[in-house]
Amino acid sequence: MAEWKGQSRGNVLGYKIFVTLLKKFGMVPAYFILRFVALYYFLFAPSSFSNIYHFYRARCRFGFFKSVLAVYRNYYVFGQVILDRTAMMSGFQARFTFNFDGEQHLREMADNHTGGLLISAHIGNFEMAGHMLERLNTRVNIVMLDAEHRQIKNYLTAFTHRSFSIIPLMEDNSHIYEIHRALENKEILCMHGDRFMKGSKLIRAYFMGQPAAFPSGPFYLAMKYNVPVSFVFAMKEGSHYHFFATPPAWFPQQHNPAKRNDMLARIVREYIREMEVKLTLYPYQWFNYYNFWEHDGN
Repeated sequence: MAEWKGQSRGNVLGYKIFVTLLKKFGMVPAYFILRFVALYYFLFAPSSFSNIYHFYRARCRFGFFKSVLAVYRNYYVFGQVILDRTAMMSGFQARFTFNFDGEQHLREMADNHTGGLLISAHIGNFEMAGHMLERLNTRVNIVMLDAEHRQIKNYLTAFTHRSFSIIPLMEDNSHIYEIHRALENKEILCMHGDRFMKGSKLIRAYFMGQPAAFPSGPFYLAMKYNVPVSFVFAMKEGSHYHFFATPPAWFPQQHNPAKRNDMLARIVREYIREMEVKLTLYPYQWFNYYNFWEHDGN
């Protein structure tokens, strides 16, 4: 089964180096160094290379040479995304521009005090939309799914002044109480819906033409707490970021098990549809470096 192992690339030293480069020289030299970092992973990370190559060859239907080149481009864009995120979190005045499609939907959640669930994915760079979320007239809670990056986040927290409430994903499931509190208080909760850990309850659905597994938890929350759901993404376009938020949708709790499963499947299908649209437009911003699809023989 394709499951995320709870590990992502990157370490504190790497972030410190890039923060130092940003402080002394700005974005351009840091981007230049990224070309060599991307080349290193292109040459010496066979597991992630195989998985991301498979994504372009089998799922995007690229040719052989285009798929190989796409792997390097993907690594480079991923490095840029991390660097952009680091620059914003560290308080540097980088030259980023933004536009927001659907910001009014999130303001509706906040102004009407309904609370809401924002579900994103490991595509694009949703963290770059953080300064927009700060403008919402409500408390914003972010569930950190990359728990292994705690040291990195602690390091960057020393630079950031944002007032978000962070709910870390804990092995003892204590994060469930914080999630309950946030949704009961009609606050905004942000989380990803495309990764799961061993033991998670799953929903299987066709994604880009092949069966894949998704965690049921994020989608079940929408029904359990009767809150509106918006699927949100922030896609990189050079030094510009394009934010997307779908209109809020309500998915009523279903007490009949069969109807509940049908409703969960419906939410996941809508989520997948939005992801497929974004990946068609931004194929180099898929950042899941493990075998995402099940039993894929392509």
